Amino acid sequence: MRGSMGYFYLCSSAQLLNLMIVHRFTCGVINTHLYAQLRKTWGIQAMARPSSDLAAFREIFSKSNNIAIITGAGVSAESGVPTFRGAGGYWRKWQAQELATPTAFAHNPSRVWEFYHYRREVMLTKNPNPAHQAIAECEERLGKQGRKVTVITQNIDELHRRAGTKNLLEIHGSLFKTRCMMCGHEEANYKSPICSALEGRGAPDPDADDAQIPVEELPRCEQRGCNGLLRPAVVWFGETLDADILSDAEKVLDNCDLCLIVGTSSVVYPAAMFAPQVAARGVPVAEFNLENTPATERFKFHFHGSCGSTLPPALARHESEAN
Repeated sequence: MRGSMGYFYLCSSAQLLNLMIVHRFTCGVINTHLYAQLRKTWGIQAMARPSSDLAAFREIFSKSNNIAIITGAGVSAESGVPTFRGAGGYWRKWQAQELATPTAFAHNPSRVWEFYHYRREVMLTKNPNPAHQAIAECEERLGKQGRKVTVITQNIDELHRRAGTKNLLEIHGSLFKTRCMMCGHEEANYKSPICSALEGRGAPDPDADDAQIPVEELPRCEQRGCNGLLRPAVVWFGETLDADILSDAEKVLDNCDLCLIVGTSSVVYPAAMFAPQVAARGVPVAEFNLENTPATERFKFHFHGSCGSTLPPALARHESEAN
């Protein structure tokens, strides 16, 4: 990676060779043991316990001109979105990591499309929560002051977009975009159901049977003369992130003077590296989460609790802002 983040250097570390493709990142999960190894490799030492002093955070916030906000599944969970993480995080018999892979789609595209159809239909019933709204309002308000807020999200549900966020980098793609396996065409798709064969399918009950939909009846490309099989335009485990989006994220993180990490477990790679590397160059990082994460000790602030309750007062208009 270019700039002060130093990711090209990290690519040369032996511990990362199974997680990276040179000059590009693959999506995966870092376990706590590997994270400890990486901390040792990077020379990261334990820091003082993060502060929960909201007034101190607000003082830094009031003087920041380029704010990066990294968000994860915890933000959307408060809107009732299934996270498919931890105990009980299954769809039927499978965890997301077993279905969200190129191999799973190649072996059983019907099952994978049932899984994503279910998630799309659920998302159409959900709405942005106070955390999404606080971020969008903050971006709009600070933008009028010549200050910038950029959201880098791992979520694929588009709730930030629906809340009104404009400066948005969806590094893992979107549930509501499709990509053709044949011609590569990518486009937004909000059809419900996405195809007739999936109507009423995708129930998450462990006893539900696979629909075993013939591949020719699954979503197909409508580009002239194509008719190729469509897939969700999301980044699956083991796939590389979009190089342009990742480059944009790098620039945001290199230039930010305040970073918030909101509702993320800090174990999904490469996003798990973003905030610690920002902190390593001396930029204040504030974590908002229901629990500590493997990276918590690296940050200046940690605010414990639901994002919908902790984030709005943190991002509200500061007394120093002009009315």
